[in-house]
Amino acid sequence: MALIFYGGIRSVISLLVTEIKYRSSDYSDIRTDFTSKIVLALEFFIAADLIKTILQPTLNDVIILAVIVSIRTVVGYFLDKEAKELVKKG
Repeated sequence: MALIFYGGIRSVISLLVTEIKYRSSDYSDIRTDFTSKIVLALEFFIAADLIKTILQPTLNDVIILAVIVSIRTVVGYFLDKEAKELVKKG
C-alpha cells in the first residue's frame, strides 16, 4: 500500500512540475513510473497473501488466495505490458 501511495504522490508531483515548467502533453514517463510502482506493490500483496495462507491454511483461504493471485497476476501482467509499450514509444 505504501508503494502505491508513494508512486501516486511522486506521479502527482511530476505531473505538476511538467505542467508548470514545460507544458508538455507527453506523460508517458510519469505513467511508466507509476505503473512500475503499482506492479511492484501487487507482487508484494501476492507474497503477503501467500505467506498468510501458508501460516493459517484453510480450504476456503486457499480458494480465495487462488482467485486473488490470479486476478492480481493478470492485472500486473497487463500493467507491465503497457509500461513496456510506453517505454518503446518514448
